[in-house]
Order: sequence, then structure tokens, then C-alpha cells
Amino acid sequence: MRYRVTHITRYLCTDRVSVGHNEAWVKPVEDRDQKLLAYRLEIDPAPSSLASRSDFFGNEVAMFSFFQGYESLEVRSVSEIDRQTPAAPAPDATPPWESVCDTTQLGDSDQRLRVIQFAYPSPRTPSDEAIGGYTRESFAAGRPVLAAAWELMSRVHADFEYDPNATHVGTPVEEAFALKRGVCQDFAHVMLAGLRSIGLPARYVSGYLRTKPPEGKPRLVGADASHAWVDVWCGAEHGWVALDPTNDVLVGVDHLVAARGRDYSDVPPLRGVFLGGVHPQMEVSVDTAPLDEQGEESSPAEATR
Repeated sequence: MRYRVTHITRYLCTDRVSVGHNEAWVKPVEDRDQKLLAYRLEIDPAPSSLASRSDFFGNEVAMFSFFQGYESLEVRSVSEIDRQTPAAPAPDATPPWESVCDTTQLGDSDQRLRVIQFAYPSPRTPSDEAIGGYTRESFAAGRPVLAAAWELMSRVHADFEYDPNATHVGTPVEEAFALKRGVCQDFAHVMLAGLRSIGLPARYVSGYLRTKPPEGKPRLVGADASHAWVDVWCGAEHGWVALDPTNDVLVGVDHLVAARGRDYSDVPPLRGVFLGGVHPQMEVSVDTAPLDEQGEESSPAEATR
């Protein structure tokens, strides 16, 4: 399936920003299931400097600075992506979760070193006794790792209410867990903290989700949003399997990966520092549009199939 993703972030201030430095994690990754066909980053006003780097986790990061300042800023990324349905094993065919944890701790292979870093607490997913106890209810002794993780995902989905007004980008995971409400970032952080509490590696995934309008309604341009979900390590044979606790689904062709890290703080779409500016306001618009074979956007009727 081919998509065009347009992600626009605007900053407005009542006074001029004199100096600003920014980083953006908005260029989608490429892997076995996702190919980047085209990409461009547009910044208005034009920055004084613009460069890119690869971060520790292999994501490409745009770095840009303003030495003459600005009164408003718009960062627009446009990506064309070819997304395939990720392969996933049958949950009961995966190894016991204890053996996955044990083998992750042994050896010095490159794969083990790449995976083990995701088994420990991170700045936004610290160890928490309450979340650990909640998680262990799904992880009975000897249970297949994906079957247990799937149940945990379903419980988070059922026990938590999606409420964009309940939390903010800096809400601690312990607070979101106590509230039992939040947004996709909170759902993912709770699941990550739980999986790591039992020693199971898990990654935070930042990306986009194609949303479909109600039957008979047009697709609203710009009405989509960035999204977050979880990769669970299921052992060397099966690798990473992606689960979306916000929607209680196995991640599929409608989930588009922007970046991966330990938690949100590793891969925010945009962050930075600036001097000046008064009462800054941020506006975000995301549009995830399916494309036909000629690269044109599908009609609303086609998009709802």
C-alpha cells in the first residue's frame, strides 16, 4: 500500500524569536516492510543552517538553526511510502516469555546488543511497582511471549480511556497509569514500562496511522495525527512484533513508522530551544492519504474500503 504523509507543525509567537535551534524526527524509516519512495522537508523561513545526522537508534534527524530569528515558523515534511503488511507469528507459536528474557541476557552477538538496550527502564518509562504488578497478571509462567503481550495490550485498551484532555506531553507514566486515561503516547508508555518491568525488551514507535472516515463521509485533509505504539521482542526466531494498545490491534499496513527509540523523549517529531518569543502557540496538522498506482491520491470512496 502506498501513502503520502504530510506533517505540518507551526509555531506562532506574539513577539519575535531571536535565536532558535531545532531537531526533527519526521523522516520515515526504511526496513523490510516499509520503503521510502520520496521525501522532502520544507522550513519557512529558511533556516540559517540545516544538516542531518543518524541518531543512536538509526533514525535520521534533521538539525536546523535560526540566527536571524523569526516571528512564525512552519516545518512541513512530505513523504511517499510503500508499506507492506508486517509478518507476525501465531501468538501461541512464540517461545515462553521467560526464555526470551533469559536468552536476551546471554551472549555478545550484535543482535543481542541491539536488543538488550530496550529491556531496561528509560527516562519516560521508569520502573514502577504498580505497573509491574499489573503486567504480571498477563505473564503466567511458561506462557508464550506474544500471547501474553497481546493480552496485556488488550487489557490496557480496555482499562484505559482515550482522553486527549487528561494528560500532556510531559505527563509521567505513573500518573497516566493512575488516571487510567490519556493518549497513544501514554498507552504506549504504560505498556513499555510493564514489559520492561519483567525484563522483556520493548521499543517505542513513533509514526502515523491512516484513519478512515465514517461510511458516506469524505476524508478530511489534515485531520489525521501522529501516533505511537510498541514493538515487543519475541526472540531471535520471530524478532520484533508491533502491537498498538490504543486500538488493540496487531500493527498492519495502515501504521507508518517514523522513528523508533526507548520512549517518546528519544524520538519527538520536533523539539528545540529558542530565545525571545512570547506566548508561543503550536499547531499540528497531519494528513495520511492513500495513493493509487500512479501516485495520485485515492478518492474518498476508495480510501474507506
